[in-house]
Amino acid sequence: MDVDLVYLWVDGNDPEWQAKRKAFIGNIQENTEINCKGRYADNDELRYSLRSVEKYAPWIHRVFIVTDNQIPVWLNTSNPKVKVINHEEIMPEICSPCFNSTLIEQFLYKIPGLSEHFLYANDDMFLNKPITFNTFFAADGYPIIRLYRKPFRKLCWLWREQIRKKPLNNYRLEIKNADKLVEKKYGVYYNGLPHHNIDAYLRSDCQRVVEEIFKTEMKAMRTCHMRSKENIQRVIFSYVALAENHGHLRYVSKRSSQHLAIHREKDYERLRRYNPLFFCMNDSQYAKDCDRERAKNFLVSYYPNKSEFEK
Repeated sequence: MDVDLVYLWVDGNDPEWQAKRKAFIGNIQENTEINCKGRYADNDELRYSLRSVEKYAPWIHRVFIVTDNQIPVWLNTSNPKVKVINHEEIMPEICSPCFNSTLIEQFLYKIPGLSEHFLYANDDMFLNKPITFNTFFAADGYPIIRLYRKPFRKLCWLWREQIRKKPLNNYRLEIKNADKLVEKKYGVYYNGLPHHNIDAYLRSDCQRVVEEIFKTEMKAMRTCHMRSKENIQRVIFSYVALAENHGHLRYVSKRSSQHLAIHREKDYERLRRYNPLFFCMNDSQYAKDCDRERAKNFLVSYYPNKSEFEK
């Protein structure tokens, strides 16, 4: 079966894109989880993520890069294996302009020509070892769903909010919105959290979640041009798949999936120590330009060979 790979990508360094964002939100200077340089900065991660794909998953059928009318200057657009998809090709006009990846993820299933079995990644997610179709899909064709094991998450978050009076951050609130909907609909609660790396989906299942199962709730997000606490995290696709027996749950370990914060130097040593199957190099409101430079230097040395996706 063909398996496609979808990326979201933005060049936050592009003056035209910066002007568009400024015109929409104003001249706001803040360094928060929702609105910080690290959310949009382009450190050339996509180039090296694609190098990891060519090295460890050459069997991928096609690569789709979803962008806001941008194209990486190094991308070989003549390669029939890669196609750039602009927001307006898959999203209704009411969503524009969109600076909210959580909203964009809702429409990935609408990519023209996307295979039924597909993988989704942010541009800062990488393969570290050879993988096969069966790394992501079981013999019955259903996706293998990877989550972090969090057995007491519901109680921990309740204690944090109700006892310590500390609000959850935006990312956790988006996940909470997803698990509340699934629990109400299916009567099951999944404590596992997203492992923040490449995930597998069935296109038809994603379509059903958006257009049928949670049509009203998903439609309400369409005017959320920036991330907000009302958003529904994409883990809802995985939770629904599990609830409907359309997926196989696998809890990740340190040797299967690593989430690195680029501002923490010790995380690089952790990557070398555990040598996982997947890893992510996450930029954030805590990172500085020197951290971004260190991350890029690391990627240059880690994936030195140019891929077929580059000019």
